[in-house]
Amino acid sequence: MTVRRRAPGTLDPEVTAVVEREAPSGRAGRYNERLTAAAEALGRGRFDDARRMVQPVIRDLPKVAMAHEIVGVAFYSTGEWRKAVAELELARELDHSVRHHAMLADCYRAMRRYDTAAALWLELKAASPEPALMAEGRIVAAGALADQGDLLGALKELERAREIPKKVRGHHLRQWYVLADLYDRSGDIVEARKFFGLVAQNDSEFADVVQRLAGLGR
Repeated sequence: MTVRRRAPGTLDPEVTAVVEREAPSGRAGRYNERLTAAAEALGRGRFDDARRMVQPVIRDLPKVAMAHEIVGVAFYSTGEWRKAVAELELARELDHSVRHHAMLADCYRAMRRYDTAAALWLELKAASPEPALMAEGRIVAAGALADQGDLLGALKELERAREIPKKVRGHHLRQWYVLADLYDRSGDIVEARKFFGLVAQNDSEFADVVQRLAGLGR
């Protein structure tokens, strides 16, 4: 999941509109600069810096969803699931979107709250968001089933991910990698090799795909 931004150094107009509405007169620019800097730090993997930079926004403008989103993503990235959930749930409540559902579901999955993760996936599917977000939700849903020992159910959840599009994007690679891993775990080496191979053909540096293929006897 990516925090809402446009070109480097700019924010989504919806975010700036909320900041301008909530900030004291003449101070919106300062808060927008804080959000931009925090988002850039987050994108560079400087998670502690991102949380620190955005704290004045959360303190003074608690209704700005993006501020909570930045902190939530930072906590998620360091595996602090409960803290991530607290911030992402606030962001979801404030912006009334499904943008946070996949990451929230993954947090709940990590906490073994599988029913909550499944409910979020159903809400996300019903909203029919952009393909990349739908893919992330599907991956989490499949992972939750696999965690509970239902490999067949996990593979069924990813059935649509078997399709090969004309233009391969990052979310296709992520789904194929998970598919390949699930096939490997279920003992279907042929299918595992097929999907690891698809990932490697499009991005040989994706995760450990080269090593996984070698382990299968490519």
